Amino acid sequence: MFDPVIAPSGTLLGLLQRGRGDGTLHALAAPRAEALAALNHCVLNDPRHDWQVENRSLYYARLYLDLHGGLDAIEHHLFLAEDHFDTEESRTGLALAVLGHLASYGRRDALELLRRYAATGSNWAWALDELALRDDDTGLRSLALPVLARFPATPEGDTELATAVRDAFEPRPWRLWADDPRREIGARIRAAGEQGSFDRWQRQLRPSGPRPGWSVQAVFDWAQQALERGSVLHVPAARCLSAVAGPEDRPMIIEAARGGPDGARCAALHYLAEAADPVVLDLIEAAVGADRTVADAAVSAFERMCGEEAVDRARGWVHRPDALGASAAGVLAGRGGTRDTQLVLGALRETVRADGPDAPGLWTLVDGTGRLGIVCAAPVLRHVYRETTSSHLRGRTARALAATDPSYATGFAVECLWDCEETTREVAALHAETGDVRVAERLRRLAADPAEEAEVQTAVRSRLAF
Repeated sequence: MFDPVIAPSGTLLGLLQRGRGDGTLHALAAPRAEALAALNHCVLNDPRHDWQVENRSLYYARLYLDLHGGLDAIEHHLFLAEDHFDTEESRTGLALAVLGHLASYGRRDALELLRRYAATGSNWAWALDELALRDDDTGLRSLALPVLARFPATPEGDTELATAVRDAFEPRPWRLWADDPRREIGARIRAAGEQGSFDRWQRQLRPSGPRPGWSVQAVFDWAQQALERGSVLHVPAARCLSAVAGPEDRPMIIEAARGGPDGARCAALHYLAEAADPVVLDLIEAAVGADRTVADAAVSAFERMCGEEAVDRARGWVHRPDALGASAAGVLAGRGGTRDTQLVLGALRETVRADGPDAPGLWTLVDGTGRLGIVCAAPVLRHVYRETTSSHLRGRTARALAATDPSYATGFAVECLWDCEETTREVAALHAETGDVRVAERLRRLAADPAEEAEVQTAVRSRLAF
C-alpha cells in the first residue's frame, strides 16, 4: 500500500483524514455536498499510515449518520471491476468496516451492501466478519452457498476451505453453516473444521526451533540460520540462551556479542542486556558502528534494559546524532527523573524540528513529557497535535497536554470528544470543561451510544454524575 496523500491540517479534508474532532465539527458546519465529498474521499482512499493501530471506521460512520449520507459512492467503489484484480485488504477494508458500524446503527442499506459484497467481492472474509457481528442467522445462512462456491470440490479447494475455517476471525457464520442439514454445506464445513484442527495438531507435534539439551552454540547457529532465511529471532534466541547458558558460557557469549556472526551477535547482545551484564553497555556502543542489522539489534537491546545503569548511560548518549542517541532520549523519557526534563524537552524539540510531527521517535518523547509534567513543552505538543497524521500519536499527545497544558480542558479537550480514537475521547471525557454547552451535549450522546467503548462511557458517566 502506498503512503496516503494527506491534505493540510487547516482544510476540511485534512481534518477528516486525520480523524480529528474538529473534522466532524467543521463538516457539520460546511455545505453538505462539500462535507460528503470529503467524507467519501476518506472512506474510499484510506488515509491511515497503519490501519492496525489507527481507528477511523466508527468516526466516519457517525459522520455519515449526522450528514444523512447515502452509500452510492461506497457501493460503486466496492463493485468496481478493479476489485477482482486489486485484492489487497487496504482497498476495501475501511469501507467495509464503516458499513459494519452503519449496520449496527440500523442502516439497512449498509447491511445489504455487506451481504452482496460477501457473496461476490474479493475481500469477502472481511465483509463476513462484519456480518457475523451484526446480521441475523437467516441472513448469514443465505451466504453459505455463495461463500462455499469460492472453494471448488477438489483437494486443493478443500485445503483452502479448511484454512479459511481455521483462520476465521469471527467463527459464528461457519458454526451456523456446520449445522446445515444439506450435505454440500454442513458436512463439508464440518470436514473442513476437522482438517483445520488436525493441521494445528500436526504443527504442535512438529515444533521447529530449540530443543531441550541444546548448547549455547546450537542456539547461536539457530539464530544465524533464521537470519539467513530472513527471519529475525534475536529475542527468542536470547530467551533460549537464558535457559541453556551457565556461568561458564559467559566468555563465549561476550565474544559473540563483540564480533560474532550477525545472528549470534544480535542474540548475545539481547541476552546480555536482559541479564544486565556489566559489559553490555560498552558492547552496545561498539555494535552501533556495525552493519544495520547488528546496530538495530544493539539499540533494541538497550531499550529493553530497565536498570539505573542504562539510564545513566542514556544521559551521556542522548546528544549523539544517531539511532543510539534517539534511543537514549526515549529511555530518559520513559525512565528518567526530573533532572532529565531539559534533556527530554531538547530531544522533543529537535525531533520535531528535524523529522517533523510524524517522526517515530515522538511517541516515547511525547509520553515522557506528560509523565514528567514538562509544562514548557505545551507549545510543541500543541503543534504535534495539530499536524501529525497519526491519530494514535495525536491521542498520546492529548494525554500529555492534559498533564502539561492548563488550557487543554477548554481547548483541545472539547474537540477530542469527537476524535476517532476511543482513548482520546476517554481523556477528553475526563478533562473537558463541562461549562461548554457542546461538552455537556456530547457527553450525554456518548453515554447513550451503544457503539461507544465501555472505557469512554465510564469516563463520561463519571462526569455526568456531578
